[in-house]
Amino acid sequence: MSLTLLQTEVAIKFVKDQFEKELARLLKLTRVSAPLFVRPESGLNDNLNGVERPVSFDANGVAGNLEIVQSLAKWKRSALARYGFTEGTELYTDMNAIRRDESADALHSYYVDQWDWEKIIRPDQRNYTYLKTVVRAVYLAVRRIAAQVTKKYPALTFDLPREITFVSTKELEKMYPALTPRERENAFTKTYRAVFVYQIGWPLANKQPHDGRAADYDDWKLNGDILLWHEPLDCALEISSMGIRVNAAVLEKQLRQKKELDKLSNPYCRAVMNGELPLTVGGGIGQSRLCMFFLKKRHIGEVQASVWSAEEEAAAEREGLALL
Repeated sequence: MSLTLLQTEVAIKFVKDQFEKELARLLKLTRVSAPLFVRPESGLNDNLNGVERPVSFDANGVAGNLEIVQSLAKWKRSALARYGFTEGTELYTDMNAIRRDESADALHSYYVDQWDWEKIIRPDQRNYTYLKTVVRAVYLAVRRIAAQVTKKYPALTFDLPREITFVSTKELEKMYPALTPRERENAFTKTYRAVFVYQIGWPLANKQPHDGRAADYDDWKLNGDILLWHEPLDCALEISSMGIRVNAAVLEKQLRQKKELDKLSNPYCRAVMNGELPLTVGGGIGQSRLCMFFLKKRHIGEVQASVWSAEEEAAAEREGLALL
């Protein structure tokens, strides 16, 4: 099905509105406002893989620079404490970020838009069984919106299995030892269509992690990504990254692994170490990625307005893609 630019804009709003409602209903989320920028010394900005440079700027009347967020992974946990949320309650927000060092292509943009959510959990819920329960709830929202999209646009149909398949990064490495992590994800997701790849961060048998993860928010043994098979690009499409967050012991262990123990002095890490923040599980769900999947688009620029290199724009034009 080929949508005009105007039809695409209408469809984007439909997908976003319906998914946000379904996600909030299934996870019992309360919407809150979120910052576009934070003070770097707060420790609240996401350092991602530790090499990405946040966009910073000075502001009239404020000492020092401010940083545009790269994600809200740590801010959400602090917000749950500050706003007075209690055990079993959750928040979500619209997150808009700039990632200046992203390699912008069909799947990646300098502009990131996602729903960020976070939930307070009990100590006995810090386990793989509970993580699977949350993953299945998010995937149920995906399946329900797929049905709504097909009802509104009958030409858009989806081959989504009833259940999502779970696979660890260690299992993927054993299955496909000669492949790169991305190639492993593609091979496995092409077979199972909807996959949760878990345990991302610690080195595998080849001494390299499956993918980079910041050391100070996800527990690398209790995290992962939801991948869907995207026919238009013949690849696995990551739509969500989530995990149970670090406690004091895990935080120190992971910071030591990445040689970042100096971060223990920032306010966020001190709060984790001192038990001042609740135990939580949370994640982000890419809004543009979901729209790509549901509207069967070949380029993320077809569902979000961003900036692309001259080469990327020329390649899109050759393929007949209308970038917003």
